[in-house]
Amino acid sequence: MDDPQLTNYLQEIGDRIVAAAESADASLRGPETHFSKEDNSWMFDRSQFHLVNSNMLNAFTTGGEHMYIYSKLLEQCRTEDELAAVMAHEYAHVYGRHVHKGMNRQSLAMGLSAGAGLVGLAVGGEQHGQEYSSLAMVSTATAASFLSLGYTRDDEAEADKWGFHFYTRAGWDPQHFGDFFQQLIDLGHDTRSEAMSDHPSLVSRVKLANERAAALPPEARNWRRSPVADAPQYAAIQQRTQLVAHGMPSDERMALAQTLLSAVPSCVLPVEQPAQKEAQRRIAVAIQNGSEQAASN
Repeated sequence: MDDPQLTNYLQEIGDRIVAAAESADASLRGPETHFSKEDNSWMFDRSQFHLVNSNMLNAFTTGGEHMYIYSKLLEQCRTEDELAAVMAHEYAHVYGRHVHKGMNRQSLAMGLSAGAGLVGLAVGGEQHGQEYSSLAMVSTATAASFLSLGYTRDDEAEADKWGFHFYTRAGWDPQHFGDFFQQLIDLGHDTRSEAMSDHPSLVSRVKLANERAAALPPEARNWRRSPVADAPQYAAIQQRTQLVAHGMPSDERMALAQTLLSAVPSCVLPVEQPAQKEAQRRIAVAIQNGSEQAASN
């Protein structure tokens, strides 16, 4: 959403978060993955926060310089504290290089699946080789996918930890870091078993946020700063977000982009929303149809 007022507002919040992260980097504070590469300067020099026009409650990062906040999320956040907490969590994924870790896990899972397929082919012999190979590949891929959920939960928990660190050092109230997660609980979004989710439960996230706030040292009082926008100004920002969103074009050229945005896995809710699943299904069908057409040609 290319609106100077909204863009500047998000970027000012983001700049405070990034400045706190840069101080942590200078003090050698952070997860091991943050320090696994020589150059981290790009995380602090070129980070940009964008507002995306979408009715999906979400925020995400591609792991590089760009973080995306959906307009629905900004409208849902009742205070700047809630918005800043989500943005700090999102930036912490960049700081921890979690997207890169996910790519490495996916490559490993693909390699394991392919290896299992070769074993199945050998064990099945000429008569059952193809059958055993397919079964082994599917079973291994499914198991690898399930086991990787734990790592993803670890990434989410780590992003909460360091997001809280950046959030508090950037001046927002530590007592309110868990407010948005509590709001989601109150709305009935914490229903899925944690073992079957790639996120920690919202209840556990609120509990840890409160524990971290209670464990802060006395000097944490000196970290507090005024918000970028006070309560009336924040309400005006939300109203402007709705106004700009309604004024954007919604012709067919936007359809594919909206589908792709809707399909992005949530970094906020512990379960995928129906619209996300439907968007992912449409993309999968389009890919399958394209593959079949290419094969027939």
